[in-house]
Amino acid sequence: MAVSVELLAVSGVDELCRRLADAGFPVSEIEAQLVGVFPRLVVISDLPAAEAVLLAETLTGLGGIALEQTQVSAAKRNRLALVASSSMLQALARFKPLDPLLAAELSRQLDTGPPTPVQLAGRRCILSLDRPRIMGVLNVTPDSFYAGSRQVALDDALRQGVRLAAEGADLIDVGGESTRPGAAAVDLAAELERVVPVIERLAREVDCPLSVDTNKSQVAAAAVAAGADFVNDISGLQFDPGMAAAVAQSGAGLFLMHTRGRPRSMQQDTGYSDLLGEIIAYLKAAVTQAVTAGISEQRLAIDPGIGFGKSAEGNLEILRRLKELHCLGRPLLLGTSRKSFIGRALGLDNPADRLAGTLATVSLGVAAGAQIFRVHDVKPAREAALMAWAICHQQMP
Repeated sequence: MAVSVELLAVSGVDELCRRLADAGFPVSEIEAQLVGVFPRLVVISDLPAAEAVLLAETLTGLGGIALEQTQVSAAKRNRLALVASSSMLQALARFKPLDPLLAAELSRQLDTGPPTPVQLAGRRCILSLDRPRIMGVLNVTPDSFYAGSRQVALDDALRQGVRLAAEGADLIDVGGESTRPGAAAVDLAAELERVVPVIERLAREVDCPLSVDTNKSQVAAAAVAAGADFVNDISGLQFDPGMAAAVAQSGAGLFLMHTRGRPRSMQQDTGYSDLLGEIIAYLKAAVTQAVTAGISEQRLAIDPGIGFGKSAEGNLEILRRLKELHCLGRPLLLGTSRKSFIGRALGLDNPADRLAGTLATVSLGVAAGAQIFRVHDVKPAREAALMAWAICHQQMP
């Protein structure tokens, strides 16, 4: 009888316990150990008893948890539930005494995830995700971290928006408040004055959908009324209690991002005991909050928040483990463009010098399954993304 390996997507302790209980494993024995842990769950069936013992002992030595069942219908063959982080399971798959076929199947399972959505709905559009999509940044602000993206005057902002569309932007994200680390908040009236006229005019000038980058419900509502199809909320619905209802009422699509604290203070606390686990739990809660408010899941995408409450090393870890975010089953937006962690890695203080580093992150993001890329430089990012996609899928875009 062939050994069966099943990798189950879990995004928190409650779901993990439910899946273990459904599979007949004694959850009460390990529940106390799972507080604050955000592991992955693998169930392996029809294991020879000796191999089950070896696997369980090895995983325990790596810091994971193994639960064992004796399969009555298969003499001397057992069933194991392995509860561990991705890195622990990957180490287990490389364990030399492990049967090569079992190791190969475990590795294959870890390298894949649940199927990702093929489209994202906006207020009046459907954004196809059959290939990488590029979100062009249009900052109607005087203080965005990258000077090349600042467009304060209405006519300048319109020209820039038209240029982004001409370069191949699939979506244009209009923001009237800088969210760079340390940035001061902008009051409601000023933000409305900056973004609403631009969206109103740009909606008549370009064919691609528009998004508004805001964490204020009143700005979101006004921007959608002016022509935006999506709302990009860097707080994941945490800064304004009225945001979820406002988006639901507007019918817009919604990008939910992870952050820790507001821009003025978010870089003061960048330590995590389980970075990806905490991001996944935060975004799962945001998705639940949005759906509860009446926003269809088909209108939701997620963003791990590169640079928002993370250290440079933390940003690299997110990019290295990006595939783990697919457990949430929503389209993945990645925003790395010209950010400071690229400068740290390459020794480049000026954001103007960080295009090549940005394109590397876009290409690796495509390989990890990210579907939407928020960038300042649409044409080169689009070309890098499509080339990476062509290689990964072995076909022409």
